[in-house]
Amino acid sequence: MSKIPVYFMPGLAASPSIFERIQLDETIFEVCFLEWEIPNPKESLSDYAIRISKNIKHENPVLIGVSFGGILVQEISRHIQARKVIIISSVRSNAEFPRRMKIGKRTKAYKLIPMQILLNVEKLAKFSFGEKINKRIQLYEKFLSVRDIYYLQWAVETVIKWDRSQVDEKVIHIHGDNDHVFPIKYINSCIVVKGGTHIMILNKYKWLNENLPSIILD
Repeated sequence: MSKIPVYFMPGLAASPSIFERIQLDETIFEVCFLEWEIPNPKESLSDYAIRISKNIKHENPVLIGVSFGGILVQEISRHIQARKVIIISSVRSNAEFPRRMKIGKRTKAYKLIPMQILLNVEKLAKFSFGEKINKRIQLYEKFLSVRDIYYLQWAVETVIKWDRSQVDEKVIHIHGDNDHVFPIKYINSCIVVKGGTHIMILNKYKWLNENLPSIILD
């Protein structure tokens, strides 16, 4: 029996190492990782999705994306045949964005985000935010792989301007009930992970390891 190809796409600017705690049975699944590439000038999300999809070497794969990676795998599935699309800590349409993101789109406030500070994690860590925030900064430093200003500006604007207004009911959505980036009160329908935050790929990996295989095979 041939293995089921499963492609993982990390969240914004993150490396595939965010999936280091996810373990799928190697006799059943062939796990592959997609990575962020620097977008071409004024590249649309659709064109970017086509470009990233060229790194998929199997037919009819399972696509799993986290956060912005969840948005991207949905766009990739418009261009290739996917066995299943699973998103984690993400959204299935722009109707599920929190109010602040909708306001940000109208006012273009996202253009004021100081990307340079986000890239300079060491500088950010010098400010004392308390132990909890500093731990998050250390995690961010560990998993940040794309340190490119243009990529960050493009990514933030691309998320805010995502034009998918209708939920694709075939997309399986796994979401934490304590996600502060995409609060669950705005989410239409999903598999709820109790206590799951926006980074539950890291701290709810046991739940994911127990449940992902049956979600994929179902």
